[in-house]
Amino acid sequence: MNIGEIRSVNGRLMGSIATRTIDLPRIGLRVVESDNERAPVYEILALNVARRWVQIGALWRAYSKKTGEEFLAGNIDDPSLPEPLPVALFPTENDGFSIAWRRETVRAEFGGGFGSGSAGSGGFGGAQRSYDDRSGGGFGDSTAGTDGTLVGAGADLDDEIPFS
Repeated sequence: MNIGEIRSVNGRLMGSIATRTIDLPRIGLRVVESDNERAPVYEILALNVARRWVQIGALWRAYSKKTGEEFLAGNIDDPSLPEPLPVALFPTENDGFSIAWRRETVRAEFGGGFGSGSAGSGGFGGAQRSYDDRSGGGFGDSTAGTDGTLVGAGADLDDEIPFS
């Protein structure tokens, strides 16, 4: 899911990110100067409420295992967030980037600094969950009948009350 974009503005990479609960109207990417091959490529900066630029994340080079295409991957994190926001940035035709939110299970499909899911591989540790696992333990049986009507618990809801 695309959640933002970065464009080159007067030689600087600037943009925004917006989701249902996050609104970062001014973000920027700053090149990381390092000889360390494990260093990030960019720091992600955001303008805080005091109008100062603060680092909220970092991006590393990553490559699609299927196509070999290069993209940037990392996290946005801040004490105000309940958990880090994993993002991937894909190059656009105008020398910018399209910002996409990455679901945790997608990581295994990509190479780069975060593919294995272990705690030592870029901080994306933890067990990976398969969303195709239909072995039970989900949300229970469907409430939709074969014709699409509501069945079971809640089937007697009053449909005449409009949403407000």
